[in-house]
Amino acid sequence: MHLIDWMIVVVYLVWMVYDGLQRTRASDQLEGYLLANRSLPWWAVGLSVMATQLSAITMVGTTGQGYADGLRFVQFYFGLPIAMVILSLTAVPFFHRARVFTAYEYLERRFDVKTRTLTSLLFLLSRGMACGVIISAPAVILSVVLGWNLAVTVLAIGLPTVLYTMLGGVQAVTWTDVKQMVIIVFGLVVVLVALIVGLPDGVRLGDALQVAATTGRLDTIDFTFSFSETYTFWSGIIGGLFLMLSYFGCDQSQVQRYLTAKSIDAGRRSLLMSAYWKIPLQVLVLLVGVMVFVFYLFHQPPMLFNPVHEAQVRSSTRGPEYRALEERFHAVFDARRQAADDMARARRGADEVALRTAARAFTDADRSVDEVRTRGVEIVRAVSGDVDYNDVNYVFPTFVATRLPIGLVGILIAAIFAAAMSSISSELNALATTSAIDFYRRLVRPEATDAHYVRMARFATAFWGLFACGVAMYATTLGSLIEVVNRFGSFFYGSILGVFMLAAIGPRAKGLGAFVGLIGGMLSVAYVSWRYPGVSYLWNNVIGALAVVAIGLIVSPLAPARSRG
Repeated sequence: MHLIDWMIVVVYLVWMVYDGLQRTRASDQLEGYLLANRSLPWWAVGLSVMATQLSAITMVGTTGQGYADGLRFVQFYFGLPIAMVILSLTAVPFFHRARVFTAYEYLERRFDVKTRTLTSLLFLLSRGMACGVIISAPAVILSVVLGWNLAVTVLAIGLPTVLYTMLGGVQAVTWTDVKQMVIIVFGLVVVLVALIVGLPDGVRLGDALQVAATTGRLDTIDFTFSFSETYTFWSGIIGGLFLMLSYFGCDQSQVQRYLTAKSIDAGRRSLLMSAYWKIPLQVLVLLVGVMVFVFYLFHQPPMLFNPVHEAQVRSSTRGPEYRALEERFHAVFDARRQAADDMARARRGADEVALRTAARAFTDADRSVDEVRTRGVEIVRAVSGDVDYNDVNYVFPTFVATRLPIGLVGILIAAIFAAAMSSISSELNALATTSAIDFYRRLVRPEATDAHYVRMARFATAFWGLFACGVAMYATTLGSLIEVVNRFGSFFYGSILGVFMLAAIGPRAKGLGAFVGLIGGMLSVAYVSWRYPGVSYLWNNVIGALAVVAIGLIVSPLAPARSRG
């Protein structure tokens, strides 16, 4: 990066940390440190809710998803507005009136301590792993831009964020989230403008989108009902609804956000902000990915986007084969670029016959490009031994590092840091809260001062930060990061939601039923994932929730009295 870009990034990081610490209030008091004394305005909480979810994974993984697969991923969020309306009417007033620190405290009041403890443990495992994926996204960016080892970039991002979160509190986290959301959206708009400006002379935006549509990347809604298809209308509206109900209603990283709101009405408004704006924002991110694909139709891309693996292959015994494949890639790319130009000219000339001919030629050329890339991936996997190699997470970083002008690179890196810091700090704060309240205060030392519990929360922040850094080293090998984080979550979320559904059913559900049901729900998800690997992970949320409720209702009559664990 240029010196100007470095200055932009450094100034941003210093400002974020300094301003966040300046805003910390009552950091030695438990309610002040963990819940900002329940005093924050709705719009700040709403932006924090969105910033917590809009991590650097969105900047890296979702743009890569748009590049590879188009807009279909937006169907994943179709259940979100419905979930937000349901939760604003149920979870928000309930948790505010309960005056809890964590969502899982209520489970002991309703059932027993073992149900609370197991649910909290599942949250810690799922969110700790997801936090590692969130750290890995900006680490990918820096590894491409700086040429550093991935482990070094993981620690360079994770450790400062851990320190910042330990020293600050949820109030500092929330107010930095507000500024970070502005920077993130600004960065996305800047990239989109740069992509449009970067189109060749004579190729208009409509021409470019026509070419993208030929590949199916503008297809948004698929009404096919299939358990094996991840992104369809039905998986989004049903599986996505269960996922969003669990994430925003039972996940401490989100519950803690609206527990900081000054009133029930403020908490409701904070959730409804996401109901209105989340889908349009995801469309913007995916559209950036689609436009990166269009950009590389007219400008020579690398055959593969991961420079580390590429260098390894070049120096291996299969280096000559790989270089010959690159020659083939250049040839098929030129053919695809010519076909894309022909499509643009035919569209401008309103020549339908020429447009259909050019579209067929483009489709054939695009298929040839994919075949060459697939062959390149096979060579990389054989040389590196990485059978899960996937370079989709490197597409957007490569574009930022090699195609944006000086200054814009710094802005985009700052935006990615903004997305990473907001999510990582929020996740670590929630993990620390659950560790300190649901485990340490409940099971280890029930009587102590607020200052003591705050110290333990800070210690827990450090532990989970190091745990997440370890997960981050591995996460980038698993494919699209946006899918990885949702696969992690979907393995746990349905079962956690099922426990809260049991709690809402009434006195029929008892502690033994809830505990056994939770275990049965997790085993059901594990069995389906093992026995039917083709079933999309989104359906795990439905399977887990319904299994917990069914098993819980069957087992509950066996408990003659309420169990206290």
